[in-house]
Amino acid sequence: MSTPPPAGIYVPVPTFFVSKKAATHNPVAAPVDIETQVAHSLYLARAGIKGLVVLGSTGEAIHLTNKERSQVLSGIRQAFDKEGFPDYPIIAGTATQNIEETVEQLKGAKEAGAQWGLCLVPGYFAGASTQEGIIKWYTAVADQSPIPVLIYHYPGVSNNVKVVPSTFATLAQHPNIVGCKLSHGDASYHAQIALHPSIDHGKFHTFTGLGQHLLPVVTVGVVGAIDGCAGFFPKTVVRLYALSVKSQPTDDEVRQRRLLQFKASSVAEMVGKHGTVGIKEAISRLRGFGDPDGTRLPLFGGFPGGDAEWATWKDAVDAVEEEERSL
Repeated sequence: MSTPPPAGIYVPVPTFFVSKKAATHNPVAAPVDIETQVAHSLYLARAGIKGLVVLGSTGEAIHLTNKERSQVLSGIRQAFDKEGFPDYPIIAGTATQNIEETVEQLKGAKEAGAQWGLCLVPGYFAGASTQEGIIKWYTAVADQSPIPVLIYHYPGVSNNVKVVPSTFATLAQHPNIVGCKLSHGDASYHAQIALHPSIDHGKFHTFTGLGQHLLPVVTVGVVGAIDGCAGFFPKTVVRLYALSVKSQPTDDEVRQRRLLQFKASSVAEMVGKHGTVGIKEAISRLRGFGDPDGTRLPLFGGFPGGDAEWATWKDAVDAVEEEERSL
């Protein structure tokens, strides 16, 4: 039987493209930068991150060719194997709408070294989609996928398509569907899925996509987060998770986790406002990986406002950076 990704903190890594300073840079579609991709991935693994989501929405999956997908995934897997991280968890994202192409990408992901697939809910026809149609779509994908799959519900990038808790409960019965990522702020849905009595939660793991409410959702059965801020504050988010899962924390640990959650939530507002652009900006400015505006079209130019916009987040960023350096 298929098993879910282990509980813990995962990072939806951005895809890095060669710098504008490089001779190989192409302003229309810069080549992928495997060297920087690998360096950032190893930095996260060494900081205690449980695993990576590669080629998700943060990874600009829709901007990459299948050949580039393979280059990114295999580059990371080979680096992990070489640097002493065998079997390190890699979840490969898909954002395609048709079943055949989704399955082909999952097959390619397995060949490149990914152990799981994270499949975005198809939302092009969100207004006309039914729960029955969504169930049939995922069933068809899971039936053919060579690796276990997770349901990725991110209404903000999929036309606000709706997936109700009972649909997750139905799909959780499939032997090759092993979890979900919920990238929305509906805490009630998190609870209804993570606590659903008909779901075997040892086989089906519920992850939040929002570290800004990690502490509260862990209390209702969510097993971890796939969090963008962990891409530049990995130790802090890992520490917050470790404190959050304690069933009998000391008074001091209660105080610590509440303060950490406040700080993490505050800096996550930047990601909420700027999305992938904000994550790349922060990773570049704080950790030195990639260009701060290193996205592919139609994403362009980094932070609107540049240094002035970055300065508005200084207090929130500095507060978490202090925590990060102490760990």
